[in-house]
Amino acid sequence: MRINVLQHTPNEGPGAIRAWAEDHDHDMYIYHPAFFNKLPTIDETDMLVILGGPMSANDDIDWVKKERQLIHQAIAKNIPIYGACFGSQQIAKALGYRISASPVKEVGWAPVYTQTDVIAGLPKKMTALHWHGEMFEVPNQSQLLFSSDLMKNQGFVMNHRIIGLQFHFEPMQTDLREIVINDGDYACDNALNQTAGDIINHPVPKENKKIMYQLLDYIISK
Repeated sequence: MRINVLQHTPNEGPGAIRAWAEDHDHDMYIYHPAFFNKLPTIDETDMLVILGGPMSANDDIDWVKKERQLIHQAIAKNIPIYGACFGSQQIAKALGYRISASPVKEVGWAPVYTQTDVIAGLPKKMTALHWHGEMFEVPNQSQLLFSSDLMKNQGFVMNHRIIGLQFHFEPMQTDLREIVINDGDYACDNALNQTAGDIINHPVPKENKKIMYQLLDYIISK
């Protein structure tokens, strides 16, 4: 299977998604549309992963709009799609739903709670990395998958093929360091009251890699 990854900033890579692809002998191709204005075609896409970034799905930028066209095509062909943070917002926006400022700015480690048992075996409570100031409306045709203490709309699942999460399960320990050393200033004045130092010194929960695998296994299963 060819997994096409859309990476939007150098310090937010695929992390555990890469490990999952390698463990399953899938081929991963990473695109950087914000830097090279290049996207894969739908005919060369067996699975689409859309990662986070500092931009907004509301930005009037050519590649942001073209990315949503690719999402539309993937949905029409029932291709598995996984979106993290900006990626989840792009999916929701492509489906016609609103992206707006979050009621709170969440940056750091905080629990999320599973809201449906549609994906068997997920824990009821997990600790995830939050790094966002915008949020999506949950599409009507999907199910609310996760919520946090500060925000209801944290994740959705749709048609057994699409998952969008407002937060991050994919970073592993090295990825966490890369995110924080490059973008730690974003942690200032956030609702979780965590500094960049607090965030980088918090170990990535060992279960997060397993959860990431569960989510990806779900959207590719028959």
